[in-house]
Amino acid sequence: MIRLTAAITAAAGLIAVETHGQSAPVSEPAVTTNSPVPIVEEIEDEGWSFSASVYTYFVPDDDDYAQPTVTIDRGWLHLEARYNYEDLETGSAWVGYNLGGGEKLAWELTPMVGGVFGNTTGIAPGYKGSLGWWKLELYSEGEYVFDTDDSSDSFFYNWSELTLAPLDWFRFGLVTQRTRAYETDRDIQRGLLLGFSYRVLDLTTCLFNLDESKQRWLWRSA
Repeated sequence: MIRLTAAITAAAGLIAVETHGQSAPVSEPAVTTNSPVPIVEEIEDEGWSFSASVYTYFVPDDDDYAQPTVTIDRGWLHLEARYNYEDLETGSAWVGYNLGGGEKLAWELTPMVGGVFGNTTGIAPGYKGSLGWWKLELYSEGEYVFDTDDSSDSFFYNWSELTLAPLDWFRFGLVTQRTRAYETDRDIQRGLLLGFSYRVLDLTTCLFNLDESKQRWLWRSA
């Protein structure tokens, strides 16, 4: 009886020692698949963004005029309306597809198609695009207007600029333009560009044809 009691006591002690030596299982932290970053990006992609700008042209020996542009974007969708762009007293409405990518060499491209109505009437495929590296940016927009009233009046319009931004609020560079909105002896006009920005306001001035006695000024506020 004494031996049986000692055996039971020894077995109970061994069980207690083994139980004490085992660590309690540590629960793994829960892994959630609902990361907040994709949700934020998805909301941003679904949001609407608006912008408006006005180009003011000062043309020697001709009428000065303003050229307003309004754009609306949501994700890949691009909508745009212009006036006095293809021709004076002429409007155009556009729809396009936004593309973009890159980090060090960032690029954006928006192929578009638009309808032109007013003094000039027609259909116009076009584009807007930019290429940015470091503090340099190349921007270009263009369109070919197929004049439905007179095919001989169909033409290609282009605006391109190459700028350097040494400061966040200041940029300068070169600009070229091909337009029929006003009379000019040059098929492609060339000039200098200065741009200033403050918060949401952007102000740009361009001076074309510096080698002529009468230059053409352009102011843009956005």
